[in-house]
Parts: sequence; structure tokens; C-alpha cells
Amino acid sequence: MEWLNGILAEHSVIQAVIVVSLVSAIGLVLGKITLWGVSLGVTFVFFAGIMAGHWGLTIDPQMLNYAESFGLILFVYALGLQVGPGFFASLGKSGIRLNLLAMTVVILGVVMTLLFHWTAGVSLPDMVGILSGAVTNTPALGAAQQTLKQINDPAYLSSDLALSCAVTYPLGVVGVIIALIMIRKLFASRIFFKRGDEDKTKKTIIVGFRVSNPGIFNKSIKDIAKLLSKRFVISRLWREGRVIIPASDTIVEDGDRILVITTESEVKSLEIVIGELDSQDWNKEDIDWDAIDSQLESHRIVVTRSEINGKKLGALRLRNQYGINITRIYRSGVTLLPTPDLTLQLGDRLTVVGEAAAIANVEKVLGNAVKDLDEPNLVSVFVGMVVGLLLGSIPLAIPGISFPVKLGLAGGPIVVGILVGAFGPRIHMITYTTISANLMLRGLGLSMYLACLGLDAGVHFFDTVFRPEGLLWVGLGFAITFVPVVLVAILSVSVIKVDFGSVAGMLCGSMSNPMALNYINSTIDGDTPSVAYATVYPLTMFVRVIMAQVILMLFL
Repeated sequence: MEWLNGILAEHSVIQAVIVVSLVSAIGLVLGKITLWGVSLGVTFVFFAGIMAGHWGLTIDPQMLNYAESFGLILFVYALGLQVGPGFFASLGKSGIRLNLLAMTVVILGVVMTLLFHWTAGVSLPDMVGILSGAVTNTPALGAAQQTLKQINDPAYLSSDLALSCAVTYPLGVVGVIIALIMIRKLFASRIFFKRGDEDKTKKTIIVGFRVSNPGIFNKSIKDIAKLLSKRFVISRLWREGRVIIPASDTIVEDGDRILVITTESEVKSLEIVIGELDSQDWNKEDIDWDAIDSQLESHRIVVTRSEINGKKLGALRLRNQYGINITRIYRSGVTLLPTPDLTLQLGDRLTVVGEAAAIANVEKVLGNAVKDLDEPNLVSVFVGMVVGLLLGSIPLAIPGISFPVKLGLAGGPIVVGILVGAFGPRIHMITYTTISANLMLRGLGLSMYLACLGLDAGVHFFDTVFRPEGLLWVGLGFAITFVPVVLVAILSVSVIKVDFGSVAGMLCGSMSNPMALNYINSTIDGDTPSVAYATVYPLTMFVRVIMAQVILMLFL
């Protein structure tokens, strides 16, 4: 066994890779264990690293710093790519209220951090570490660490943000759940839940109508669309037993049967304008569309040609040139209405209806070479990280701060990732990665970062926890977790009257706490918490990463 002890104890490249890999693997396995409906997931890698560091496992400091930094960069950039497409949409009218409430949670946490620093005698770097653990936000911790290195003040080089984060992290996870349980019990009479049918008003569905309103007889589909000003697509028209692929200039006649793709919230309006609603359920998964339309075929075509990336659907003029109709577009598990102003992205799956020859021509236009998507475009990943690091290195002069501010290793890549994810397709930049590829990049980066962070913090972890200073850190961290969540929950439920599912999801998102979201999803029917979580997560994640740096730069 001496050779094994030698491999684990003697610093080398092999030893560093083995230790980080073992810590990550053990942490990921243990993270799957569920207690009272809560599991830590990849976060358990952090605690596995702490245990390994406590037992004396170390790796070369330079290798530790490289692996930790590269893991953080990879994670935050891939995270930016994931949230980018929905980041600016989450700032729209429908998400303003939830984002304002979430930002209130963030601001309360920052204010409490500064108050505890001034009143409890805890150094500001340690308080920022406590804040990062209390809100379970490891990217913010990484950003704060890079800021301290940038400041390079000998008075703060001994500060161990990772250690203060580590001792407050566990209660940061549990504290949100405890707060939500307490609010649910105390305010049971004021809490209400959004009904399932309200959650689905934006869901894309297929409905059939029989034209019976004289007001639209002998009008073109284009004219009807102008009258309604609603978002819908007519995919098929039956007339005298014959199926027609309608174009914008197709005339609608009395007795025509039409098939419409729209959202549930628009069905009533369409029924008033068009006519009688078809009783047949067109949304069953087992419908054989080819049997219904013997003259037509229905195929799903994948956008794989880079030239199509970023183009609007209407600009391709597929319906007019090839006589086909696009009935649905699937993107990342979401069904989108195929309106002319919809910007196509690589990987979109289009349901196309038409004759076989026409569909074959459309395949040539869109690509449909699925194998081309199996390999993620790693060029954009590496180039994006380079641009992110360059952006993070740009010094920004801010009045009142004696030295330039930099976004750093965490801030730069996440900003570029968000921008690339949001605007890349619009400038014909190939940013497509499969969902599994993005999860792999994020999981690999986060595992490396947490393993190294734990190894570094584990040396003094238990000594810190069981001394008065450590107990003070735990108490302050729990207060930063618990108080903002409770106050904003009471405001949301009692004053603003937001449904509890949205409140719970918003609070989990504002605290970067997917573990608490998993618990809430197991206790509330429907996807309201997940929708609220996704609405506030991009903005609060970005703000927390930036605020961790701003606090140190302004108040040190």
C-alpha cells in the first residue's frame, strides 16, 4: 500500500487529478442521498472536499489555484449561456414584480452583511464569505476571492472567505426551507395557490373551428389576423373534403373547418370571431396526422444549417415558396408559436406539413442533419471564455474608489455568457449546445471548483466551527438567510397578494437555492414555483456576483 500512499501524499500532476476526481466522485454520490425531501446534489462535493482537507489531503497550491479558477470560469460561462436566452425576457412586464421582490431579498442581505460587519466586529471579507454561504452562491464567493487578490492588501490576504462560506452554507440550504414552512403555517389563512388552469394559459395548443361568423366570410387569413391582433397560426383548412395548406391570401368561406395553433388564453377570443369550436381533442400525442391528411405528410425538421441561425421565420418565406405550413416549433422542451417574427436558432425542431416533395425541399433549406448537432460548438465556448476573461480584466474607474474595478474571473465570463446566449443567434453566432452538453460543462466546472474550495477550507474547518468565532459566523449566516426570506415572504403574501407557489419559487431563485426548490416542488402541485424560480434566477445570480465585488471595493 506504500505506492498508493505515495500517490495520494506526494504532490504531482497525477496526485492532483486523482484527489480532485475522488473528492468530486464521492461528493456527487453522497449528494444523491435525500433526507426529509432535501438533497444537496453537486453541493456535497464542497463538503467532501472539506472532509478530505480535514483528514490531511492536499495538492500543490498552484495546481489547486488553477483547477479552482478554471472550474469557476467554466461553470459561470456555461451558466451564462443557459440563462442568457431568458435573461432579458425575465426583465419584461410579466416578471417585473417578481424580480423587484427578489432584488429586495438581495438588498436586505447586503444591508445586513454591512450592519453585522460594523456591529459584530467581523471583518468585511469574512462577512462576504458568510453572505455567500448564507445565500448558497458559490460564484459570488469566487468573485469575492478574485477581488481580494486584485486589491492585494496585506491586511486582508489572511482572510479565508471559503472557510466562512463553508461554515454557513449548510444552514443556508436549510434556512430557506424552514422559513417557507413557517410562513406557510403562520399565514395559512392568507395563502392561496394559483390554479392549474391559470398556469397553462400560455401553453401552446391545437384547436379546431368551423367558420360560422359572417363577419369573416370571404376574407383572407391576413385580414382576419389584422382584425384579431392575436397570436395564432392556421395550419390546415378543410373544404369539401379536401385539405388545403392555407397561405396569408387564402380566402375563408362559410363552413370551412380550420385547425389553429394558439395559446389557451386566446381560444375564447378566436371562438367569438371565427365560429363554433371543434369538439375533437387535437392535442393527443397518439394522433396519426398522416392518416387524417392522406394527401399531406407531417415531418419534424431540425435546423442544422448555420446560415439559418438568427434569421426570422417570415424572412425564409417557406410557405409561399414551397406550399408547406409550419405548425409548431420546439426549443429546449418548450413549444413556440411559429409566428413570422420568431428568430430561429440552431437546434430548433419545426413540425412541417405539406406534400412529400415540398417537405424534402424544406429539409434542404433548414438542414435536418441531426448528427451535426451531436458535437457542441466548442469553438464558441473557448472563444467566449477568452472574451469573458478579457472583459473581466478591463479596469473600470468608478468615482469614490481609489483603484479600478474589474469584473474578474467570475463576473466577466458570466456577463459574456449571458450576452452570447441572448444575442448570439441574432448576429448569426453559432452558440448551440445540447442541454446535456451544457449540463456536463456546468457540472464539471462546478465540481472542480467546489472540490478545490473544500480542500482549501477543510484544513481549519472544524477548528473554526467549534470556537466562539465560528459559532458567531453560523448565527450571522443563518440570520442573513432567514430574515430577508421571511420579511419578503410576508410582504408578498399579505400585502401584494402573490400566490404562494410564485412566492416560494421566487425566494428560492433569489437565494440561488435549487435544493429548496426541489423541496417546494414536492409539496406544491403544478410548475408555478419553477417558473418563478427561472424568472428571477438570471438577474439575481448576476447581481449577487457583482455585489460581492462591489461590497469589498467600496467598504474595505
